[in-house]
Amino acid sequence: MNLYELDRAHVIHPHAVVGRPEDPIVWARGDGARLWDVEGNEYIDGTCGLWQCAVGHGRAELAEAAAVQMRRLEFYASFWDFSNEPSIRLAAKLAELSPAGLDHVFFTNGGSEGVETAVKLVRLAWHAQGRPERNVVISRKAAYHGVGAASLAATGIPALKEGFGPLAPGFVHLSTPTRSADTDALVAELEQTIDEVGAERIAAMIGEPVLGVGGMIPPPEGYWPRVQAVLRAHGILLVLDEIVTAYGRTGHWFAAERYGLDADAIVTAKALTSGYVPMGAVLVHDRLVRMLEGTQFRHGFTYNGHAVGAAVALANLAIVEREGLLDRAVAVGERMLARLEPAEKLDAVAEVRGVGAMLGVELVPDRDAGPVALAARRKGVIVRASGQKIVMSPPLVITDEQADTIVDVLVEELGRL
Repeated sequence: MNLYELDRAHVIHPHAVVGRPEDPIVWARGDGARLWDVEGNEYIDGTCGLWQCAVGHGRAELAEAAAVQMRRLEFYASFWDFSNEPSIRLAAKLAELSPAGLDHVFFTNGGSEGVETAVKLVRLAWHAQGRPERNVVISRKAAYHGVGAASLAATGIPALKEGFGPLAPGFVHLSTPTRSADTDALVAELEQTIDEVGAERIAAMIGEPVLGVGGMIPPPEGYWPRVQAVLRAHGILLVLDEIVTAYGRTGHWFAAERYGLDADAIVTAKALTSGYVPMGAVLVHDRLVRMLEGTQFRHGFTYNGHAVGAAVALANLAIVEREGLLDRAVAVGERMLARLEPAEKLDAVAEVRGVGAMLGVELVPDRDAGPVALAARRKGVIVRASGQKIVMSPPLVITDEQADTIVDVLVEELGRL
């Protein structure tokens, strides 16, 4: 059997229709922002797979960092009083890079686990303070937070929850903060929700600084500082889901810096290792640690603080620093957005938007973005489409020429709708 037959016979793909498999693109290798399939076809990667590969594909120094660590110590549990040097040094590095006060790190294998961890942390913190009734978590519609018990419940996209009930209780969803939304109305809704639920029952609010899976949606002007002020006034903790936005994607190490936020916890993953090894990290503020002091955190994953993952993460972050990829995210994002904005004049396009190297196109309600992405793929460009949304988040090392090609192909196909 060839690879396609083996795949159809044995692999269940995320988000694919079960029992009706199609031939996949089987990736063979990558270099920078380029990918090749097993048939030799070349593509420009406009999404980093799932927005994770900040430093680009095929970085030999990351492979070498993994090999060196594997030869020294591949893995040992980090539960209880065990640790390893790479994870300790990575935690210290993340404390150095993160906004003030986020000095503590809990390692995970990815984003969903990070959200599960953060929800447990904030609920446990209030329990430790003698306030177990403070367990409600506020989220938003169009938010995506993962696939676990709590992370899926926090997610606000209905289609992703269908058929998986009953979901974990204790989550309330607010309106989507689109770029054109009325900030006054959104803040008023938050205040009304706090009044209705009762601040004494609310543990935290979780939110992506820029909605990622929901369509690369920037918040309206002044939204986040005002939301933070309301939460602080009621003693409600703030958890930022920066699984997509952290480590340079918005032009900052963390989008919290962009929006002037002082979060109690920040959930990260994806670009921490640029996807070379599955790994995530929840950054925890001193305030939250003080609330938890003396409490046992009975939670963990087998591969917490994986030594190889931490070694790769340290090498990856060094590349981001050395090659100035935070500035590159801003430059390439502005270039792509400027080239993409004329598409707003097309009949099929409702909005073009972007923050750093996160870009989205919203189609009018009666148009389907799927054929656009498929047509772009046939021309060697990978973008992601769902419903009326097309999203892009290329490797930060993408060249100007490659970035231009992505946008030019996309605009051409949008013009055909």
